[in-house]
Amino acid sequence: MKSIKRPKSLTELVTETLREWIVSGDLELGEHLSEIRISKELEVSRTPVREAVNRLEMEGLLSVEPMRGTFVFSLEPSELAKLCDARVCLETAALKEAIRLNPDALHDVLVKCVEDMTRAREQKDDSAYLAADTVFHQCLFDQSDNRFLNDAYQAIAKKMAALRNRLGRHPDHMAKSYREHIELTEAVKNRDVERAMEILKSHIDRKEGSYWSQATVAENA
Repeated sequence: MKSIKRPKSLTELVTETLREWIVSGDLELGEHLSEIRISKELEVSRTPVREAVNRLEMEGLLSVEPMRGTFVFSLEPSELAKLCDARVCLETAALKEAIRLNPDALHDVLVKCVEDMTRAREQKDDSAYLAADTVFHQCLFDQSDNRFLNDAYQAIAKKMAALRNRLGRHPDHMAKSYREHIELTEAVKNRDVERAMEILKSHIDRKEGSYWSQATVAENA
């Protein structure tokens, strides 16, 4: 039997819109949000906006401060460093499991992502490239066959996408990123776990990554 697809509620639509604004960079990190302005811009009442804010606060994309208002999330360098460290732990674990369990399927989806990246670079479409970058890393979890790893990653995935869209547009970083995605895909093809892990760590570790090294400098360094 086919399930009946229900239309999305106003709250869901507003949540998706605000989430996209945050992730894409249309809203700045730390920016103050006005529920009244958003409700007018989206032509909805304040109720779905308020409910959307509550959902996005639970996702960590918004921060509601009593007597001050609602703000897009922001991270101090030390917090960003910890977020990056968590990402390394999760992605390396997912990659190792994905190669062990589903190497061919993983390779196929990574090839598709690299093709999308190549097309985006040819068209000089940085936003499309970064979207494909986000999908590439999600594929590691999709093929790891471990929903607990994926659930843990989802807690930071949107923040990572938002940061990627703000930090990852430098031409030198993008060239390095593109090369490493190709190299990682090749290592997966060869089922070379050691080489794949080495490339991934170089790609995302704050001690190695081309933009993390500046963004995550310790406050007391």
